Amino acid sequence: MGKPITAEWVWSTLPIRKAESNKGTYGKVLLVAGSMRYRGAAALCAEGAARSGAGIVTLAAIEPVLDVVLPRLPEVCLLPMEQGFHGNIAVENLDTLLKQAKSSSVLAIGPGLGICEDTLSLVPDLLTQSPVPVVLDADGLNIAARQDTLPHPCNAPLILTPHPDEMARLTGLSIEEVQSSRESVAAGYARANRCVVVLKGSRTLIAGPEGDVYENTTGNPGLARGGSGDVLTGIIAALLAQKLSPLEAAACGVWLHGAAADRAAKRLGQYGMLPHDIFYDLGQLFAEHSH
Repeated sequence: MGKPITAEWVWSTLPIRKAESNKGTYGKVLLVAGSMRYRGAAALCAEGAARSGAGIVTLAAIEPVLDVVLPRLPEVCLLPMEQGFHGNIAVENLDTLLKQAKSSSVLAIGPGLGICEDTLSLVPDLLTQSPVPVVLDADGLNIAARQDTLPHPCNAPLILTPHPDEMARLTGLSIEEVQSSRESVAAGYARANRCVVVLKGSRTLIAGPEGDVYENTTGNPGLARGGSGDVLTGIIAALLAQKLSPLEAAACGVWLHGAAADRAAKRLGQYGMLPHDIFYDLGQLFAEHSH
């Protein structure tokens, strides 16, 4: 089995906020997310990044999505995107996104993005031309799974955050085959594709390109609802922007996400807790450990 992630390891790995620092010290996250149908996903992901220490979070999205996010998160920078016919980010935005990525630390793609002609063209080009590390989630993963080979930045790391269904699409296996051999599937895919794989589920696995595998020890079934993964993507992107290695950012992010969810479950119950509830508990965790 994978190496268990411990609280001691997480808190010793996370960077300390230094007195002599500024917003540029803690990295810039560029998030490409949201569509007319899935506006909340972008908000949850952006808040996950903002609440996890990123210096600057920029959300690239169509105006109806930005209109939802701005009242909730006035701290997030907004990059308006031209809207396509289906209510998604139009493919014509590629050059704008690549220009913004050049001045960013991390690019996160996928939450609520939707699948249509525009995004099917946009995502592979954005991935392969990205000058910075990429965290790929949700519809970004589903679009990548439709390609002959996994689109990958040429000179930057890639983190994938699939649930079992998305992992099945990426590998061509059945969900049952993925779940019956979770560690070997995640580790094999990570090695073959030179990426970090976060295979979500009970005791989420984090596999690296060199064969390292971590097993999460936090989290509960209260996370089994739409939006939880969007929060996780934001957390991982923020930690990656703060110069943790891709494997460290993924492992620490998964542990923090689950630990905050465990606290939320104690407050609200697994039935009643919602993904946005864990932001309070995430803040409490950071406060208790002076991060």
